Amino acid sequence: MTDLLALDRPIVAAHAGGDQSSPHSTMFAFREAARAGVDVLEMDVQLTGDGVLIVQHDDTVDRTTERRGTVRDFTLDELQALDNAYWWSSEWSSRDQPAEAYVWRGVRTGAVEPPPTYTADDFRIETFRTLAEAFPDHILDIEIKVPGTVGDPDDMSFAIEGARVLADEIAALDRTDSVIVVSFNADVIRAFRDFAPDVATSPSVEELLAWFFGTGTFDDQDVVAQVPPDFDGIEVLTPGIIDRVRAEGLEIWVWPNDVAAQENAAYYLEIAQLGLDGIIAGHPEDAVEVYRSNGYFG
Repeated sequence: MTDLLALDRPIVAAHAGGDQSSPHSTMFAFREAARAGVDVLEMDVQLTGDGVLIVQHDDTVDRTTERRGTVRDFTLDELQALDNAYWWSSEWSSRDQPAEAYVWRGVRTGAVEPPPTYTADDFRIETFRTLAEAFPDHILDIEIKVPGTVGDPDDMSFAIEGARVLADEIAALDRTDSVIVVSFNADVIRAFRDFAPDVATSPSVEELLAWFFGTGTFDDQDVVAQVPPDFDGIEVLTPGIIDRVRAEGLEIWVWPNDVAAQENAAYYLEIAQLGLDGIIAGHPEDAVEVYRSNGYFG
């Protein structure tokens, strides 16, 4: 893993595969990001009601599809029948646009012709296995989601079962050396480390905060600190914090948490100028272009 990350420029990770013209978490979005030249594909995973690991951020289908409901109440077949680009527009995630603004609506169901080289299936909710097999040469940055209420015993148990399934999938796909796994929840990522002791991880929010305040340490499996520019009023990307993370031997990848101020070419360039190791970009094609035009790509 460390060899794969040894670049002389910031890596570009595509946030949920998305870019300006692509609905997140569809095969279409991931392929468009790969064509733009990204190094890493970032994705969120959780289980379906019938125990299949899928790429899905929200614990409901409300925000992206024509239906409403909790992901774990659907089977894989039921989820994949949904139009996962139903609400995508250039004003994502607004639902107040005229119907014609939702440019990919209906591709999944066959009501609209797919773009060239794509099919209706490229606009469905996808399984982790299918995506991992489709991109054998990309690093996968995988976040294990906790559905429902963090702290609810049933939801935590479901998330930890997702961590176990993910560990099994990574081993079966021979992706041990080409993935990084993270969860915001410390119990979930600790469980994953037990299931997959040879897979690289990132610390959870709880672990990062404990390390920041001097009450905890990073795990031996941690190779990348994935951090926002600020967290609850704490400025994260200060020289002191950057130096401390470097001293621990970890890389620093930044995930913007202010779309208006940070998801743009100027901010992506600022990350490079700070000497940081990666950007998890909502507009990855812009990040690739700004790094190319400023000499970061060979």
